[in-house]
Amino acid sequence: MSPAAAKTVLIVEDETPLAVVLEEYLRASAMEVERIEDGAAVVPRVREAPPDLILLDLMLPGRDGLEICRELRTFSSVPIIMVTARVEEIDRLLGLELGADDYICKPFAPREVVARVKAQLRRVEMLTRPAGKTDAQSRGGLVLDEDRYEVRLDDRALRLTVGEFRLLVALCRHPGRIMSRTRLLDELYDDHRVVTERSVDSHVKNLRRKLASEFDGRQFIESVYGVGYRYEPE
Repeated sequence: MSPAAAKTVLIVEDETPLAVVLEEYLRASAMEVERIEDGAAVVPRVREAPPDLILLDLMLPGRDGLEICRELRTFSSVPIIMVTARVEEIDRLLGLELGADDYICKPFAPREVVARVKAQLRRVEMLTRPAGKTDAQSRGGLVLDEDRYEVRLDDRALRLTVGEFRLLVALCRHPGRIMSRTRLLDELYDDHRVVTERSVDSHVKNLRRKLASEFDGRQFIESVYGVGYRYEPE
């Protein structure tokens, strides 16, 4: 059996010394790396030859990282990790709402970035496994496939981000029970990163929109004002 092809990571970063360090660490982990410094060049590059993952800085010359992320999500599902020096929570939330899969804040340890990259690439590998090799469980009408990060209803399937899927699993484990934002945060982020309860609201908003779009307007998740959310199977 021939060895698997090396994964390609596109680093979009205008701080050259930082980008070079990241490239060295990623190459040391057997990945192919390409660097871009001008934000305006990113979308054409991805259209021409999609990488396996993008490390996307927020503040770039030529074009803002959030704007780039928004356009990429109109035609590509390539994993995107937002990299930013802005620590305001609204920037993190906006990045996730636009379709980013994860974010990491400067300053950071290069090893942490490599670990996040590997985690996202493993997620993609699980998503592309043959359906017969996955473990799916029914949750009151919805069928959740925890290997593929996929939810199915009847003959239709919807793939979710890691955060959205974890949130749905947490709610579905306790149908009809109200779960607080704090408890859901513990389900979403097991690496003790500093986030606020608004992260839960952001994921719920995205999750409801996707469920309704794919499953005939049904959202399955109810808001309980001032308390949290609950899953109501139909």
